[in-house]
Amino acid sequence: MSILARFSQERRRLFPLPKVLLILAGSAILSFGIYNIHRQTGITEGGVLGMLLLLNHWVGLSPSILSPILDAVCYTLGFRFLGKDFLKTSIFSTLCFAGFSRLWESFPPVIPDLSPHPLAAAILGGLFVGFGCGLVIRQGGSSGGDDALALVISKLARCRISRAYLATDLTVLLLSLSYIPFQRIAFSLITVTLSSLLIDFVQGAGKGKSAVRKDALSAE
Repeated sequence: MSILARFSQERRRLFPLPKVLLILAGSAILSFGIYNIHRQTGITEGGVLGMLLLLNHWVGLSPSILSPILDAVCYTLGFRFLGKDFLKTSIFSTLCFAGFSRLWESFPPVIPDLSPHPLAAAILGGLFVGFGCGLVIRQGGSSGGDDALALVISKLARCRISRAYLATDLTVLLLSLSYIPFQRIAFSLITVTLSSLLIDFVQGAGKGKSAVRKDALSAE
């Protein structure tokens, strides 16, 4: 079998059309919520998504630029713990997120500024993040480098991965106090909680991030 034929066969196996469409949909929904809600209202996220917003505020770089950089760092750190299929799918979803972020930034926000209504912003933002991430994770990938980063922390600190996730989320939220008032951070906790629950719901059967972590660990 020629190299081109093997590449085509691998592409069809790893990226069938329904999977590609769902990853595109999830990335579009996630980036739409980040741009139209989180960046407008000061409601943030934990993990890499929250770090994107933090660096966007202080450095001024677009998430379409920051996202591939941060994810590449996380994927490099956790490469030995991740299966090749997971890594390839995650890279594809990262590029989709970056592309859609650039697309939305080409237009003014289409959702009214919900800053005067932080609870509504927290709930709506959590719905966008949870549903978007859930669609991507359901396809066996990751919407960001959180999974790789959590694996590295878990390995080095010899702790459960759930605690590693909690540590990264809380660290980013604490750093976000440098530009977001404490009251907004409290609403951000609502977003983080709601998005996590929705990811599990979209993934189905109690799966979600936990399934991704299990798959990644099995590749160790």
